Amino acid sequence: MSTTAGAAEREAPSDAVTPGKYGKTRGAKRTVLVGLGLAALVAAGVWGGHWWLVGRFIESTDDAYLQADSVTIAPKVSGYVTDVYVADNQAVKAGDPLVKLDARQYQVALDQSNATVDARNADIQHAEAQIAQQHANIAQSQAQQEVARVSLRHAQDEVARYAPLAATGAETAERLAELKSTRDQAQATLAADTAAVEAARSQIAALTAQLAQARAQLEAARANAAQSQLDLDNSVVRSALAGRVGDRTVRVGQYVQPGTRMLTVVPVQKTYLTANFKETQIGRMRVGQPVEMHVDALPGHTLHGVVDSFSPGTGAQFALLPPENATGNFTKIVQRVPVRIRLDTGPETRSVLLPGMSVTVDVDTRSARDDDRRIDAENHRG
Repeated sequence: MSTTAGAAEREAPSDAVTPGKYGKTRGAKRTVLVGLGLAALVAAGVWGGHWWLVGRFIESTDDAYLQADSVTIAPKVSGYVTDVYVADNQAVKAGDPLVKLDARQYQVALDQSNATVDARNADIQHAEAQIAQQHANIAQSQAQQEVARVSLRHAQDEVARYAPLAATGAETAERLAELKSTRDQAQATLAADTAAVEAARSQIAALTAQLAQARAQLEAARANAAQSQLDLDNSVVRSALAGRVGDRTVRVGQYVQPGTRMLTVVPVQKTYLTANFKETQIGRMRVGQPVEMHVDALPGHTLHGVVDSFSPGTGAQFALLPPENATGNFTKIVQRVPVRIRLDTGPETRSVLLPGMSVTVDVDTRSARDDDRRIDAENHRG
């Protein structure tokens, strides 16, 4: 009995301390929970404030891709490829030669056109010489006409002087008849010389028309020569812009025709972004608003840009087969509007950006709050 009582007395103080330990533990847990709650409340308040001031004005999409206005290189003339001056992915400048075609036939055509030009120049010189000669013929005919006129006047004077003498018998009738014959011959000669002058003058008009025709033929020959020169120059295909060569399919010995796709030049330093936003996101978007971009190929880097322009219609409007919602059953689908974004990056960043890369875009539309209020006021009906 005494042993049992002593054990009970030794255990009693231990039972008395246990409630105090539990109380301290509960108090510490309560303090931690209260602290965590306050921290969560503060974090929620900060997040809510940021969302109210900034976050609700940020429009985001991951339907965005880098693009560049690439140019497909094709020849303007036909022929066999003799040289390919560029390799895959090579950087080129505007005007650099890319491909050369066999130009012998175009050189021959140019030589023939130049010969035709020379022939037309000779025709012009010949026509001008004929006109000059005809002017001399006119002068000669006019001189002969003047001689005939003087002869006629002399013959008429002679007839007038001898006619009274023949009437009185001082001169014979035969002499008067001879003078009249001479007068008539002089008159006929004057008429012939006058007709010759008119004929020579009319010939000038014909020769002038031939000269005009020769000059027109010269212009046509020069145009043909210019076309032949263009064909010869186009036998060397040059780059229309600076960029990098891609999709090169041309090979030496290949026969190409005008419009045959040989390669593509991509202006990688002029890359821009096209982001396809939902129609419910562009209400407050405006040109000039700042943009933040995250390129999948550059994790951890934030790129910046500016809204440059908006498409004049949704993507469905420019599709190969646009939807026709007036037929059959209708299901409303949220449309997307392509938005072009200008990249504000340096050459180091652009060197790693390639058309087709995926991008996540965030547009800050806070600058359109005043526009939003004006739209509300404009459409308010009291």
